[in-house]
Amino acid sequence: MSFADEILRYPAEQVVEQMDATTTTQVEQALAAERLKAKDLTTLLSPAALPYLEQMAQKAHHITKQRFGNIIQLYTPMYLSNECSNGCKYCGFNANNNIPRTTLSIDEIEQEAQIIHDYGFRAILLLTGEHKKMADNSYLEAAVKRIKPLFSSISIEVYPMDTSGYQQMVAAGVDGLTVYQETYDQKLYKDLHPFGKKSNYNYRLEAPDRAGAAGMRRIGVGALLGLGPFATEAFYTGLHAHYLARHYWRSQVSISFPRICPADGGFAPINPVSDEQLVQMVCAMRLLIPDAGLFISTRESAKLRDSLMPLGITHMSAGSCTAPGGHAHKGENTEQFTIDDDRTPEQISEVIHAKGFEAVWKDWDSAFLNAGSM
Repeated sequence: MSFADEILRYPAEQVVEQMDATTTTQVEQALAAERLKAKDLTTLLSPAALPYLEQMAQKAHHITKQRFGNIIQLYTPMYLSNECSNGCKYCGFNANNNIPRTTLSIDEIEQEAQIIHDYGFRAILLLTGEHKKMADNSYLEAAVKRIKPLFSSISIEVYPMDTSGYQQMVAAGVDGLTVYQETYDQKLYKDLHPFGKKSNYNYRLEAPDRAGAAGMRRIGVGALLGLGPFATEAFYTGLHAHYLARHYWRSQVSISFPRICPADGGFAPINPVSDEQLVQMVCAMRLLIPDAGLFISTRESAKLRDSLMPLGITHMSAGSCTAPGGHAHKGENTEQFTIDDDRTPEQISEVIHAKGFEAVWKDWDSAFLNAGSM
């Protein structure tokens, strides 16, 4: 069984009907419960829950402080390639877009990584477009091994792999994976991905399962908010994370909340997500999965990111650039999407401290895994 089987138990029409029928009594019962089930998400994400947003936020804050303390982990993305063979209509790297294409050499990757290391980061997220001829498993393995001495944690957000591919990444030194399903609406997914390997909905949907089977330490999921209807996208994101937490308990599950940003190609959100809805989703995810890592990226404004800190966010990106080689050669390549929060890592760290939190640049080391044998 995989999540592709699990999601079939929750038809979208049924999910929406349950949300629309939610009563204030049900919301109050969910907020009073010590542990929630996946079906409770329809309650917390319903319109009836909006008047209780302050109570949800307070409980989310309490749970986060209890489980994570006052720590917020800082990380930054590093793009290795913008080559892509997919036709994703919402992405600046779309194969149909006439943009300069770049794939960094291993030496250029090390140069870029050294700059990021010098900023103070010890956690990094490696990204590529999805073009396996230009950036395949061997390329990624070589990149990870080259920069591993600089970072205690290396995550990837690349094309989906089979189980053996994820095992190869883990052996090379990767400890985290992020895979956005983009949209859980299968019909919409087909329309938005007209060609390329990414057009295979189920293969992407089951990628986190394969990563869990491969022993990936952290598995992150998310929907690109603004594509499908908010209610169902938020519900299926939470359902997916909840499923992974139950089936791959050796891995930490994390959830990201990316909203569509401007990109080359001019794609606009189909179902725009408001700030209020984003807050509701963040709080609901924290209440459902107390131990989940919750990520917010520089897609969002500085003001919104600052206000989300107390509500359950545990990881924030900083100093982001979405172009390959963008740290070493700023402005020379086309970005995947526009960054909103352009504050420096130091400025974001100062804000975190000013709000009573501790900015952490390194939260673990692979040496911990061998501590018991020392």
